[in-house]
This record gives sequence, structure tokens and C-alpha cells, in this order.
Amino acid sequence: MTPVLVVDAGPRQWFGAMALACFASVGAALVAQHGFDMRPCPWCILQRVLFVAIGLLALGGVFARSRSVQASIAGSTLLLAIAAVAAALHQHFVAAQSSSCNLTLADRIVSGLHLDTAMPAIFGVTASCADAAVDVLGIPFEFWSLALSALLIAASLRVLWPRR
Repeated sequence: MTPVLVVDAGPRQWFGAMALACFASVGAALVAQHGFDMRPCPWCILQRVLFVAIGLLALGGVFARSRSVQASIAGSTLLLAIAAVAAALHQHFVAAQSSSCNLTLADRIVSGLHLDTAMPAIFGVTASCADAAVDVLGIPFEFWSLALSALLIAASLRVLWPRR
């Protein structure tokens, strides 16, 4: 029988992977936006904001020593990842069918945080939801976000409830 290598990562490794995945996804979105003219809508930007927040929290989790702090961070990343799932699903099934996403929840959150004016190259809304509905490798862009969000949920749960 061939031995199977099982790597049991600890919370710090899970948090590191989460932070890396989040920052890489935002980087990929920025390349798509600025390199391939895939203009983002408010729901796209809201998902970026959520991934940056998850990434920053996860980065804090890398350095957290206390199990209770790690659990608090994992709980927060879990809630934000669930919000990212909701945003991706809403973008695909509701917002993409609309000609305007002005004054939607996503638009109000993004403009309320003032990130669109503070860092317009990263968080500026430049398209309507219908215009932002594009595919990458035959898959809607927001489903890539949905997949990452699901992985972040799984990683958060893994930190919250490690195997014994």
C-alpha cells in the first residue's frame, strides 16, 4: 500500500492561505479591470471590499497566538465569506438582470465607505450590473467569486472546528 501524505495545517497556515487567496483574487480582478477592460459594477466592488476585509482579518490570524482570538477572527471571516456568497448570488441572479444598480445595497455600502473616492483605481464603480456580466473561461465572473467564498467558508470552519 502506498503511504498517503497528510498535512494537517494549523490555524496560522489556514489563515495564511485565506489571506493569500483573497489578495490574489483582488489582484486578478484588478488585472481583469485594468488590463482587459472588464469594468466592475457595485456588486463586483462590494465583493472586492469583502475579500480585502477577509484577507486583512486572516493576516491578523496568522499572527494571533491566542486560540480565542483565532476563533474570533475565524468567526468574522466566516460571516464575511457568507456575505460574499450572498453578494455573488445576488449579482448573478438579480443585479445582472437589471439595467441599473444605482442606489442598491452594494452601491450604498461602497459609496458609504468612501473607498470609491479614496481609491478609485481599486474600488471605483465603472459599469452597470448588466454591463459587468461577463464570463471568464465560460464561467460567469461572479461564480469565481462564489467559489472562492465557499473555500473561505470551509477554511474558516476548519479553523473554528479543528479535527481532533
